[in-house]
Amino acid sequence: MSADGRYLVKIVGPVGYRIWRIEFSRAQMVAVVGTLALALGVVGGLYVWAIHHAEVRLVELRSQAAEQKDRLYRIDAHASELAAELRALEKQNAEIGRLFGARGAARHPAPTDRDGLQSYRQNDSFDVVAARVERLRADSRRVRADGNRLRGLAMRVLNMRRLEDLSRARALAAIPSVNPAGDVGIRSPFGWRIVPWPEFHAGVDLAADYGDQVVAAAAGTVASAQYDGGYGNRIEIDHGNGYVTWYCHLSRIDVSAGQYVRKAQHIALVGSTGESTGPHLHYQVMLDGKAVDPTPYLSGVPDRVLASLK
Repeated sequence: MSADGRYLVKIVGPVGYRIWRIEFSRAQMVAVVGTLALALGVVGGLYVWAIHHAEVRLVELRSQAAEQKDRLYRIDAHASELAAELRALEKQNAEIGRLFGARGAARHPAPTDRDGLQSYRQNDSFDVVAARVERLRADSRRVRADGNRLRGLAMRVLNMRRLEDLSRARALAAIPSVNPAGDVGIRSPFGWRIVPWPEFHAGVDLAADYGDQVVAAAAGTVASAQYDGGYGNRIEIDHGNGYVTWYCHLSRIDVSAGQYVRKAQHIALVGSTGESTGPHLHYQVMLDGKAVDPTPYLSGVPDRVLASLK
């Protein structure tokens, strides 16, 4: 510093004797120092701002990471529910397939935890978990499609069985299997007899009283309902399966030709018309135009006839 208050700065090069001299006043010195201080302050402020911004960003990233982790756990829980649902559906499909003899529904087993479809790990990304969920959804679509196919098959099978049951029920309804005179015994059996006169008895005489109810032994259509000589008042019912039944010596006929009657439906009253020695019901069963013994048909469909329906 000189006597007049000015500052002198000498700069000596590393080689040679050349010297640079810089001279400036106190005011200039103060200005330079102030400028440096201001620059340092600005840089320091920027540094502090940058640190603060980084800390805020770090907090935001940590919050996002926690939220991401929570979302992954929720997705994982949803995947677990899907896997459980698929296992239940697959089991149900397999049971339907077993019951109805269907094949092909269980070629792709439902996913389990061991398949890696529900195995969230700490470092898994959303893409990895999303891929697992998408595979679960694809399996779900497949299993549901199998289920719909099997249910359609089951309904068709059930409908066929229902139709078979209805067909069997109709067939059974048209086979004589009811005692037309109720809970009464046989007074005269089927076959040759000598009382009241020698003849082949083509039916059975049921020990019913005058005026007792007579019912149809099976469902069918009344072929005739009129007086018929020695049979007296007679009803003939055609059951549409080779069976025809006769009800003779009636005191009253309560159906008419062409009428459809159900099994056990009232059709007449017991009497003693025609060549009859007293009140009873002559009941006759014809099969394919030939008289057969009605006795096995009085208490249900005979076993041999049932066996032929299977």
